[in-house]
Amino acid sequence: MEEFRYIAPCLFGLEGILAQELRRLGFGDVAAQDGRVAFSGTLSDMARANIHLRTAERVCLVMGEYEAKSFDALFDGARALPWERFIGKTDAFPVTGHSVRSALFSVRDCQSILKKAVAERLKAHHGAGLLPESGCEKRIRFQLLNDRAVLMLDTTGHALHKRGYREKSNQAPLRETLAAALLQLMRWRPGDTLVDPFCGSGTIAIEAAMLARNIAPGSRRRFAAEVWPELPAGLFRLERDRARMAEKSAGIVDILAYDIDPRAVELTLANAQKAGVGGAVRAEQRDACALLPMRERGVIICNPPYGERMSDRQSAQRLYRRFGRTFSAFSGWSAGILTPEQRFEALFGRRADKNRKLYNGMIKCYFYQYFGG
Repeated sequence: MEEFRYIAPCLFGLEGILAQELRRLGFGDVAAQDGRVAFSGTLSDMARANIHLRTAERVCLVMGEYEAKSFDALFDGARALPWERFIGKTDAFPVTGHSVRSALFSVRDCQSILKKAVAERLKAHHGAGLLPESGCEKRIRFQLLNDRAVLMLDTTGHALHKRGYREKSNQAPLRETLAAALLQLMRWRPGDTLVDPFCGSGTIAIEAAMLARNIAPGSRRRFAAEVWPELPAGLFRLERDRARMAEKSAGIVDILAYDIDPRAVELTLANAQKAGVGGAVRAEQRDACALLPMRERGVIICNPPYGERMSDRQSAQRLYRRFGRTFSAFSGWSAGILTPEQRFEALFGRRADKNRKLYNGMIKCYFYQYFGG
């Protein structure tokens, strides 16, 4: 079968985790780069990647890659690519992208040049004087890095962290893709006790429950490429059916979500129900700083509150000190704590075994990891 090249963008710091995930799914030629991972696959693999990847933000089909130090080079390279294979005569093809460390630094100018180049190619192929762009949307994404252009078609649509179960969230939501990565970084396995003492809208607990039940993160949502007539009929439906057949019953899981705010507890329970894991997540109102170990071993993963205003930040720092004293009683437990606070270890009262720089959206954070004996 014909092989294509794909790129899966991800949050910075998750490239290695995403690369491992792609290899476990059986994809080939996996190559991690800054903020993205490239891999190879068939058209069927487009559906499989979209439905199964837990830590990617989207899946893009690579149309071409070439050097572009001038607008002429950018235009000629784009016009030479076979856009007609996936973009029909009436299809809309908006262009978005970014430029980093390249001579062509104006994103708006690059968008205009690429739009014109693709339009000329399509007009010539379809024998059309005008392209109405009234049909299916085929979004073109470009990356310019060190004067090298990568042109892609977005097969995903709404970003993959939008699983569909969290229509409502608290004020500082944790991305679902990042929550899934934290579980992997802490080596959590279904059957191990998991506690999120600052559950918010329940993202960490829900992602853990979905992993325990082998629920594919994209099995309950739709994707941009599903309506492309150029793809084999039923491509996504077939992969979605396979994913749902592979789901497991809840079994014995010990996933606990706590929050001092009763509204957060209600939101967590509602989101878990919507995600199909209502029976696998136990949520209760509790003060994180008054917790006692309920098992000999377990894993704590959390994204505690933090504020940008000075008063909020001081409150967060006091919370870290109190929670550090609480955690001292959890001998044998592991903990992973995500926060933008660089002084967290001093406040928590314990040096982390590992400290990883991660991004929650545009917020630079640190994931402080403590591993129990």
